[in-house]
Amino acid sequence: MKPLNISNQKLSLLGSVSLGTGVMIGAGIFVLMGQIAELVGDLFPIVFVAGAIVIGFSSYSYIKFSNAYPSSGGVAKFLTKAYKPGTLAGSYSLLMYVSMVVAESLVAGTFGAYALRLFPEEYAGNASLLGVVLIATAYIINISGNKVIEATATYTAIIKVAGIALLAVAGLVISGLPTVTGNYVASNSQSFPEGFGFIAALALSVLAFKGFTTITNQGGDIKNPHKKVGRSIIISIAVCTIIYVALALSVAGGLSIEEIIVAKDYALAAAAKPIFGEWGSTLTILLAIVATVSGVIASVYSASRMLGMLSSMKQVPNLNAIKKLKNPALIFTVSLAIVLTILFDLTRIASIGAIFYLIMDIAIHWGLFRHLKKEVKFNPVIPIIAIVMDVVILSAFIYLKYVNDPFVLIVAAIGIALIFLTQFIFMKSHTDNDGNMNMGMESSGEETMKM
Repeated sequence: MKPLNISNQKLSLLGSVSLGTGVMIGAGIFVLMGQIAELVGDLFPIVFVAGAIVIGFSSYSYIKFSNAYPSSGGVAKFLTKAYKPGTLAGSYSLLMYVSMVVAESLVAGTFGAYALRLFPEEYAGNASLLGVVLIATAYIINISGNKVIEATATYTAIIKVAGIALLAVAGLVISGLPTVTGNYVASNSQSFPEGFGFIAALALSVLAFKGFTTITNQGGDIKNPHKKVGRSIIISIAVCTIIYVALALSVAGGLSIEEIIVAKDYALAAAAKPIFGEWGSTLTILLAIVATVSGVIASVYSASRMLGMLSSMKQVPNLNAIKKLKNPALIFTVSLAIVLTILFDLTRIASIGAIFYLIMDIAIHWGLFRHLKKEVKFNPVIPIIAIVMDVVILSAFIYLKYVNDPFVLIVAAIGIALIFLTQFIFMKSHTDNDGNMNMGMESSGEETMKM
């Protein structure tokens, strides 16, 4: 039998949108809903609308990059185009990689939080343990090269997206539209100016949409990528916005804000119970389990693949030199995700992921605006607006954490410092006497990503 020629099998726009929404409407929404409600009270459905507006401006830079440089390298390729091979491009690429691993850990922790709802209360403290078990299972599946992953990816995406959409619509039909008064202010935001919690909460809302960046990796696999990658991003964001807002309204109609906050790690299951009864809550839990299991398997694959690509692009040490390990990029990715899952609760994991992502996002916009004016045709006002939005949201979120949970900022600062320091040292180690870095970007990166 002749081997399958994957390069001839190009994605259609529909296929690209299906994959994009499957990644975007991920397991994170099962836990972020409660965290956002804790910050803004009954205004939390509006936060998702505002988050979609922010993402709309943010996506502009990614669309312009994708139209100009369609590639399987995605964000890493865009950063090297903007900043050239070196410390900045490598550091920002690693920030993206770490944010992917953080998202992986968030999904694994969400799996534990929902799965434990099927067991007696005395097992409630074992969510992180279940998360570790899921990550280890994802490692075994990935290292074995199980073709079932590829064959079932579309079906799990359909189940996940259709299930969440059905839950949202059915919840709205049964419970009706909630009353949004804007009078409730979460207890941890009482010391802040009015509206401050809303701005800070946008960091978590943006995190719920960040999956759209993975669509940029389809540049080498989609028909007419110069146009269709951008269109896929726009359509996927629109679909996710509708589903997220409907879901938020459904949850608000089923539970009071106090109840949502108490059950913030499993808010959707709690909201389903008064609307659909016990069976509805159980079905929601099973839907969350399907979403998280498939999400972690896909996330482990994507994150380890990106790290392997960065290794081939010589932005990180050559992982293939470690002969004793089979797929060291996968081992490192899984190990980091396990550490994060054990050490941090879901709120802290989401906070660290939001900080890392927003910094990387600012770098994308600035790279386009500052360095590629001659190479890429774009409206310079839009990236500037996106930068201003990101800076305002990130500043508000950082101050919120400084007041309520400074440990998150310490961890994030240490992580960022280590990334930039190790990148600087590594880049110095393979720079020749003339200051040139022979990175091998064009060939190695593309080959790695196309696989």
